[in-house]
Amino acid sequence: MISEYLALVTRIHQELSELESVVARAERGIRAARQRPEDQDLYIDSAALNLHDFYAGLERIFQQIGSTVDGNMPAGHNWHRELLQQMQSDLPELRPPVLSTEAVRMLDEFLRFRHVVRNIYAFQFDPERIARLVSQMRPALAVSQMDLSAFVSFLEQVAK
Repeated sequence: MISEYLALVTRIHQELSELESVVARAERGIRAARQRPEDQDLYIDSAALNLHDFYAGLERIFQQIGSTVDGNMPAGHNWHRELLQQMQSDLPELRPPVLSTEAVRMLDEFLRFRHVVRNIYAFQFDPERIARLVSQMRPALAVSQMDLSAFVSFLEQVAK
């Protein structure tokens, strides 16, 4: 268990580092869309893909926590939402909550947008919604990083 927790800590740090790049790329996409209106659709598509990747990266962390620490992963068609809720849960015998109520509230819209990206054509994207979500990525990442840092500290304490 100790080595699994330490490996999980490493994966969390790596994923969070990569998410910084995802946020920067989405922000660049929105800036470029504003600077080059004739190619706006291409840059909006890029920002949308990075929005999808943003939540997918966080969800990979949650999946690893669910399988490594909780020993339980939700199943069924609602598993994405259930996993996010699971990360907010306090599991007294296993772990404290991974995410605060604020983080879950912020991430919920990214979860919903992930579904949009996977289920409509890119030409149907709403540029204003994408720009708004991109502007919310950095604050959502900051809150998630803070929560995950506290959780990493818990894992490191258990591993000692």
